[in-house]
Amino acid sequence: MTTPKLLLVEDDTALAELLEYRFESEGYDVRVTADGDEAIMLAEEDAPDLVILDWMIEGTSGIEVCRRLRRDKATAHVPIIMLTAREAEDDRVRGLETGADDYITKPFSPRELLARVSAVLRRVRPALAGETIEAGDLKLDPVAHRVERRGRALQIGPTEYRLIKFFMEHPRRVFSRSQLLDAVWGTESEIEERTVDVHIRRLRKAIAVENARDPIRTVRSAGYALEPV
Repeated sequence: MTTPKLLLVEDDTALAELLEYRFESEGYDVRVTADGDEAIMLAEEDAPDLVILDWMIEGTSGIEVCRRLRRDKATAHVPIIMLTAREAEDDRVRGLETGADDYITKPFSPRELLARVSAVLRRVRPALAGETIEAGDLKLDPVAHRVERRGRALQIGPTEYRLIKFFMEHPRRVFSRSQLLDAVWGTESEIEERTVDVHIRRLRKAIAVENARDPIRTVRSAGYALEPV
């Protein structure tokens, strides 16, 4: 099972140490910072699978960190859970409208936060929990690295496997070639964008079955999306 990467942004030292210990005990790879500017830098260097973000932190505020992570194509789809002592409805709405996926007010129990993180990851990145991903008539087992369509195992190459896994984790969302390069090949890759088209063609061929339409949709001037059948 893949180890989930967690970025914890919290300036309460005692709370940060407690959460770091609890999450590492549950098998998470945890990086911790108390500074908003450093949080942005760490996320840009190695995009986490999820960010736990305190609203009131040193340097750049948590709400601005959230906004900037959503603007960066490398972190735009990373789920964010905001922590705050602000209980007003307007504050919760503002946090969610800025791009947070969930919102938890202080004080809270570490157990509750663990449950919230697990729930968000199951919803947006089921492969991190080792769970089978299903999208229409496609099924992917991340542990066995096996992809099936209509119950039939598919012969699929390693790059095409990473592509279909990413698409199945984000069905119906359109991704540009550069976004797919970053997600599948990595942000340091020097592969040209047209290489994406080559692997999309290979993927389409690998998942094609008789009397079933192609689930990979080409969006002119935008990129590609998975439309589950």
